[in-house]
Amino acid sequence: MTSVRSLRFDKMHGAGNDFVVLDLRGGQPAPSPERVREMGNRHTGIGFDQLLTIEDSSRHDVVARYRIWNVDGSPAQQCGNGARCVAAWLQRDGAATGRHFLLDSPAGTIEVQRLDDGRYSLAMGRPEFAPARIPLRADAEATHYALSVPGGEVHFGAVSLGNPHAVLEVGSVDDTDVHLLGPMVQAREEFPEGVNVGFAEILAPDHIRLRVYERGVGETLACGSGACAAVAVLVRQGRVGRHVRVDLPGGTLEIQWPDDDAPIVLTGPTAFVFEGDYG
Repeated sequence: MTSVRSLRFDKMHGAGNDFVVLDLRGGQPAPSPERVREMGNRHTGIGFDQLLTIEDSSRHDVVARYRIWNVDGSPAQQCGNGARCVAAWLQRDGAATGRHFLLDSPAGTIEVQRLDDGRYSLAMGRPEFAPARIPLRADAEATHYALSVPGGEVHFGAVSLGNPHAVLEVGSVDDTDVHLLGPMVQAREEFPEGVNVGFAEILAPDHIRLRVYERGVGETLACGSGACAAVAVLVRQGRVGRHVRVDLPGGTLEIQWPDDDAPIVLTGPTAFVFEGDYG
């Protein structure tokens, strides 16, 4: 019988969105989807929303590469809260020095800046609204789309931040049945790769509340790419300004999108929780 090697891990979170971080530099293999699911179980494993693997980058100007695994074992393309945790981990490790550095993500290169208050800002790339880039099955690009669902019709905006997002504006996130509407929208054939579903409540042009139902995870306490997506969609719809505070169940993120041709910037906290060995 082949023995399963023990894995040294760090548990971290960004605004309540929690992660297990594995150092796989030096060519170590990533855990199998089955083992990811075992580790992610909150009763019999470690528990997390996503698992992050830190790996060697082939580029000399990049500190490291990271990959993202949902709790169901499926891969993800982007995770803003996770990227901040990777940045903080690499700075504590000593691999990243200075206030500015680059990371490779599954969705492309991320520019990182460490702020004086200990938070991290990430340039997340330009939002993609073309349906084929999301991907979304639609006849043409629009600021608003509609879906018929049991009980009525939902209206949403759609965007890719390296992963697909549908954003629904609601009167109150507290009064919205996220666990009914989230999987209902997520499963629609209009989203051939699934979709992260955000529910945004506008408090002011520079302040929103947000809940996100994620692919492969369910509702999380925070979603960094989801916060970026919500602001990008609402900017395009003329509903908010370009510098927005986003309050999520687990904490607050700051989103800036200077103009349509600029990358959207995510700023928020990170925290180390504990470390250990699994297996």
